[in-house]
Amino acid sequence: MHAFPLQSDWAFVLGSLDLLAEGLGVTVALTAASITLGFLLGFPAGAVEVYGRGPLASVVETAGVVLRGTPLLVIIIILFFVVSVSSSAFVTAAVALGLRSGAYQSQIFRGALQSVDEGQLEAARSIGMGRLQAIRHVVVPQALRRSVPGFQNEFTIVLKDTSIAIVIGLGELLTVGQNLYQGGQSTAALEIFLTVSLIYFVLTVTTNRTLDYVDDYFTIPGGEQA
Repeated sequence: MHAFPLQSDWAFVLGSLDLLAEGLGVTVALTAASITLGFLLGFPAGAVEVYGRGPLASVVETAGVVLRGTPLLVIIIILFFVVSVSSSAFVTAAVALGLRSGAYQSQIFRGALQSVDEGQLEAARSIGMGRLQAIRHVVVPQALRRSVPGFQNEFTIVLKDTSIAIVIGLGELLTVGQNLYQGGQSTAALEIFLTVSLIYFVLTVTTNRTLDYVDDYFTIPGGEQA
């Protein structure tokens, strides 16, 4: 016999919103930490792939291929149970998501850097800038603007992939939702997961609209970006 009648399932969900809010906080924090780590790794990696030479470029490219070709679930399990980068499930999940996101962001930034006409680099060199100065002051600002659409897509992927951290017991949004109905307190499995899905949807739409605004703000009228 169920602890609650069917008609009270939505009431149970409403009464559990505080727990879901805690899970939401973990999800948002994990997304922010992962996407930031991914950027800190991905942008330099993309630059190395475009401008680097020798062993460093080969190592960066190979690492990216391995990370992009390995399922995120496997990366999380290896980092938590095999390598044990941290006893904290949050830190482990952030590192796993950050590494995988960095591998994809490197390709976003690589494409953005390559999209800037080489003539601009040559023009900067012709007025006395060194190569690194020209890349930093002329190429990088344009590349960052052009990378916004790709970054937007990656942000959405990372946000949804935080749910995979459930395998190491991190109390993010999906884990909290699952714990609520698996504890036998209610028959509200469908209602809980509909609520969790709605929260993910609102987060995704809000993030996309915000990044759409950022993209529009930094786009030069006429379709050219500078």
